Amino acid sequence: MYIERVPNRNSPPAVLLRESYREGGRIRKRTLANLSKLPDSIVDNLKIVLKGGAAIENLSESFSVVRSLPHGHVAAVLGTLKKLDLHNLIAPSISRKRALVLAMIVARLLDPRSKLATARGLSSETCFSSLSELLGLEKADEDQLYEAMDWLVSRQESIENELALRHLSEGALVLYDVSSTYFEGTQCPLAKYGYNRDKKKGFLQIVFGLICDKRGCLIAVEVFEGNTSDTTTITAQIQKVRHRFGIQQVVWVGDRGMITNTRILADFQSVEGLDWITALRASQIRKLVEQEAVQLSLFDETDLVEFSCSDYPGERLIACRNPMLAEEKSLIRVALLQATEQELNKIVIATVREKRALKGADQIGLRVGRVLNSKGVGKYFNIAITEESFSFSRNEVAIAKDSALDGIYIIRTSVKSQTFDV
Repeated sequence: MYIERVPNRNSPPAVLLRESYREGGRIRKRTLANLSKLPDSIVDNLKIVLKGGAAIENLSESFSVVRSLPHGHVAAVLGTLKKLDLHNLIAPSISRKRALVLAMIVARLLDPRSKLATARGLSSETCFSSLSELLGLEKADEDQLYEAMDWLVSRQESIENELALRHLSEGALVLYDVSSTYFEGTQCPLAKYGYNRDKKKGFLQIVFGLICDKRGCLIAVEVFEGNTSDTTTITAQIQKVRHRFGIQQVVWVGDRGMITNTRILADFQSVEGLDWITALRASQIRKLVEQEAVQLSLFDETDLVEFSCSDYPGERLIACRNPMLAEEKSLIRVALLQATEQELNKIVIATVREKRALKGADQIGLRVGRVLNSKGVGKYFNIAITEESFSFSRNEVAIAKDSALDGIYIIRTSVKSQTFDV
């Protein structure tokens, strides 16, 4: 800590008690107190004391330098958690494990770190906030944090039941989605090789499904083996909501890869009280447009159209168009086409150069395939490959057909208009 005098235009300078700290490799400073109203003699003596000297007239006996811990952000987050009654949701009685769980939640929100670093931040000798003092935790190590997490898992079912009681009711919207996370290690029994959303090839992963209410408030989470497909997880979640939570009338909301035709037939149509909201895939939208079941010209006048189609009996279809998303998608396509053309032109040049020209349909085809696969726009090009040459051109018909669908989504649902209108 140190004292700094800050010029204040025509007024006396501000006298501030400050401290330096390091953040992300940079040294910053923050103000701890404004000492401007103190007499100069006291400020001067305090400055001497902070530097380790002896104050004049035994003034040092009136002061003791103590550690000042950051507090405001911790008090704000912890106060919000208690206002939400999260502490009683975790466990109704006070315990060290409950305090450790709360500490990990606050630490995760404010400054995500490893369990080892979080434990250091809770110990009185190395703490970097008032969190441990507020929760009555004088010391904690990483093993105790992991033990608290195991204790929390044992309470998961009761916590989820209470969340469902608070936030779900008959006829409620239930949002469901699936994600995954990869592992560096090999010891997790659920970790398997599967479709990796993080593009981390060669890593084991787990899959987890999230049940939320219509506001996105998390109700329940379940972890599956890493090779579990998204669609096969929903059956168990339906059973959980209907039997464990005791809610029979539910409207499930899931993406087009989650609530498929197969799942609709297997899990929804055979059970009374289950409705669903999802969307059509791009290929399904294109088919409806080609059948003229929906007229794209309607979007010149409105961005929302409800219609029906014999391919989806008893369902409501709602087409919507987002002009901003359409523009964004168009710009992305143009950029990818230009980038692909640059790479394909390099191959054309390689086939006609004087020295070591690229020859052979198989060798040319390999290089062309790598380019088209890397950009994902191969369907937009006409390709001609011979033993000694290569040429390409844009497939304007394919580009125009996809461009017409930019920004267009079609929602499909079993929910009647009396329940949810457009």
